[in-house]
Amino acid sequence: MSKNLLIILLPLLGSLIAGLLGRRFLGNAVSRLVTIVCMTGALLLSIQVFLAVAIGDAPSTREVIFSWIVSGDFKVSFGILIDRLTAVMLVVVNGVSTLVHVYSVGYMEEDPDHPRFFSYLSFFTFAMLMLVTGDNFLQLFFGWEGVGLASYLLIGFWFKKESACDAAIKAFLVNRVGDFGFALGIFAIFMVFGTLDYSEVFRMAGAGQYPATVAFPLWGDVPTITLICLLLFIGAMGKSAQLGLHTWLPDAMEGPTPVSALIHAATMVTAGVFMVCRASPLFELSETALTVVTLVGAGTALFAATVGLVQNDIKRVIAYSTCSQLGYMFFAAGVSAYPAAMFHLFTHAFFKALLFLGAGAVIHAMHHEQDMRHMGGLIKKIPITYAVMMIGTLALTGFPFLAGFYSKDAILESAFAAHTGVGTLAWVMGMLAAILTTFYSFRLVFMTFHGAPPKDSHAKHAYDHAHEAPWSIRFPLLVLALGSLVGGVLFQSMTHEGWFKEAVFIAKGHDALAHSHHVAAWVKWSPFGMFLIGLSLAWLMYVKLPTLPGIVAAQWRGIHQFLINAWYFDKLYDRLFVQPARRIGYGLWQTGDVTIIDGFGVNGTAATVGRIAQGFKRLQSGYVYHYAFAMVIGLLVLITVYA
Repeated sequence: MSKNLLIILLPLLGSLIAGLLGRRFLGNAVSRLVTIVCMTGALLLSIQVFLAVAIGDAPSTREVIFSWIVSGDFKVSFGILIDRLTAVMLVVVNGVSTLVHVYSVGYMEEDPDHPRFFSYLSFFTFAMLMLVTGDNFLQLFFGWEGVGLASYLLIGFWFKKESACDAAIKAFLVNRVGDFGFALGIFAIFMVFGTLDYSEVFRMAGAGQYPATVAFPLWGDVPTITLICLLLFIGAMGKSAQLGLHTWLPDAMEGPTPVSALIHAATMVTAGVFMVCRASPLFELSETALTVVTLVGAGTALFAATVGLVQNDIKRVIAYSTCSQLGYMFFAAGVSAYPAAMFHLFTHAFFKALLFLGAGAVIHAMHHEQDMRHMGGLIKKIPITYAVMMIGTLALTGFPFLAGFYSKDAILESAFAAHTGVGTLAWVMGMLAAILTTFYSFRLVFMTFHGAPPKDSHAKHAYDHAHEAPWSIRFPLLVLALGSLVGGVLFQSMTHEGWFKEAVFIAKGHDALAHSHHVAAWVKWSPFGMFLIGLSLAWLMYVKLPTLPGIVAAQWRGIHQFLINAWYFDKLYDRLFVQPARRIGYGLWQTGDVTIIDGFGVNGTAATVGRIAQGFKRLQSGYVYHYAFAMVIGLLVLITVYA
């Protein structure tokens, strides 16, 4: 068995063993151990691949495992494509997943369903690996739907909790909207190119071997590549929680905190970014599609940052931060700075997983309290957790020489260097989002770790008994903190043009990334200025004058409510889709089912038969003279007829 195939199958093996044998035969401890050993093996092999392909400059390889589907001219193989794009994703997926598995040993200690939980974690990892290693769009779609299923299972892991079940269903349904567009995009690719193989599709697209336009229902003729790219991007919007299809991401925090770190910070939500970068040979042929990607990404970055300002649930703040950072990655791809998008995906995996797992350590210390208004002064109780969360916060906000400083600044500089209208707009929106990111990130730190301890009895009791988490939780935090410190400076060469080789295609004239290294000094240091503004405002409002936020919220009540309700997207969708669907369903139930089917059909037929039976029943009285009378009447009728 090849090393590349083993990387994919080890997590699946761990998932099957823990899921099928864990509860009845192995027990909690052995189930955990099996999945962690399998994940560690996959991680070590992934590091070997990364060192060989990304550091050692080994050539890209494609390995065909077997013929998957053969139907006439339609042929799809199960294959593994290893290039620099895949190598980066292998390290991210297996690295974060392994640390989350280890972290979950301590965090889920009191939960009795260890085998099921660790089986779901490993199954998610397997599906994500299928997604990033595929050499064709169908295999990509298989992994795409697999992580959707795993997301549903993990968000709703505590299925006896109604809010968790609701959040799981919401995530599943919203992603189905995006996946419908994604599936249509893959259908369109096959109809246009006659194949789903990456290399063939990209070769034919680059050679212009496709019709310029295709007929689209109710729209007429539309540019072929633009239609394909926009349909694919709809799928990315759902999976990566972009503006419009983002509403599932904050609610997904109902799942266990390790789930939040694994799925909704570092891996699954980045699948859309990976897909756009993988399909760069198609997106580079459509200026319209790139413009849409840029605008949606920039809009998401600013929108999520504004909502993060007012959240009080510690995990929801980080969730909206994830949404915002994904917006940065997309508008980087929109200005053709795909390497910058992938570099930010890489560094973001470190510091965002660190922040989520750090938040989990805080919640663990505070006996499952998540409201930051009931925290404060925890720096004295959990100083190690405070230190690593501060590192994650500084990396996220772009503090000089930490991971985010290199990756986020590369995106902003690329947007500025694009010298296009949408690029400049994205740069402005990204700069505003940078101020807000620093503000809400340090708001979280100040409200959680600084200030006075909580005063209400329940929170005070939790505070009094707060302590550092066990080493199974602290070890992953320290590893991720190290990555947040040095990940940017060690791998900043990712942003250099040509680093990804043939894995990413950038058309001639789309040279924003190349020019980004030569922008003026004020452009390079402007993000740090935004950092200082955001930090100063957070310090003023939550350290120097802690009563000021309440005054501002009361003074600007309308804006505050607008942000608290996340721009009313959920209420809008409830009004446009949920309530009409509910009324239609109620009408079909009462009219179609109760009145027509039951009333006239099943129950109506039964009632008619019953009435007829009642009539015949009256004829069977049991009295002899009644029967004699009937016989006489019958005899008279017969005589009359024959006479």
